[in-house]
Amino acid sequence: MKKSLILSLTFACSMFAQGGGRAGATSTVTSDLNRVYTGAKNNLLKVADAMPDDSFGFRPNPEEMTFGGWVAHIADANSGACSAIATGERKMVGAAQKTSKADLIAALKASFDTCDAVVAGLTDANAMDMVPGFGGQVPRISALYGLVIHSNECYGSMAVYLRAKGIVPPSTAARNAGRAGGGKKE
Repeated sequence: MKKSLILSLTFACSMFAQGGGRAGATSTVTSDLNRVYTGAKNNLLKVADAMPDDSFGFRPNPEEMTFGGWVAHIADANSGACSAIATGERKMVGAAQKTSKADLIAALKASFDTCDAVVAGLTDANAMDMVPGFGGQVPRISALYGLVIHSNECYGSMAVYLRAKGIVPPSTAARNAGRAGGGKKE
C-alpha cells in the first residue's frame, strides 16, 4: 500500500512538473517516464551549456557546490544509478575529478547515454521488476522516477546559479518564447 501510494504520488508530481500529457494522447507509465526523463535530460544539458566556461567554478557562497560541481554530481549520480539498474553494478564516469565545462558536459552526456539505454529498455512488463536503488531494491519504475526527481531538483538549484549570473534559465526562456515580449527576464 505504502509503495503504491508513493509511486502514484511520484507519477502525479512528475506529470505536474513536466506540464502533463498532450491533450487527447493516451499515456502509459512507460511513455510518461520517457517523456519526463527526456524533459529533465534536455533541461540539464541546456542549463550546463548556458553557463559560461569561466563560471563553472562559481558558487553563491562558500558552503555551496560550484556550478561545475552540480554538473559532476548529476553525471556521476546518473551513471551510478543507471548502470546499477542495467547491470547490478554502479559505475561512475569520474566527473567529480573534472573541472572544465567541456569535460563536465562530456561526462554529463556519457551519463545520459547510459540512462537513455535503461529508459529505452523500460516496458510495462518490467516496470515492477526489482532493481538496485538507493537504500535497497526498488521497482524499476520507482528507480527511474527517482532519477527524474533528482534531475529536476538539481536543475532547480542550477537555475538559481544562472540567475545569480544574470542568465535566464533555459526552461524559463523556452516558456517566455511563446509569450508576448519573448525572453524577458523573470
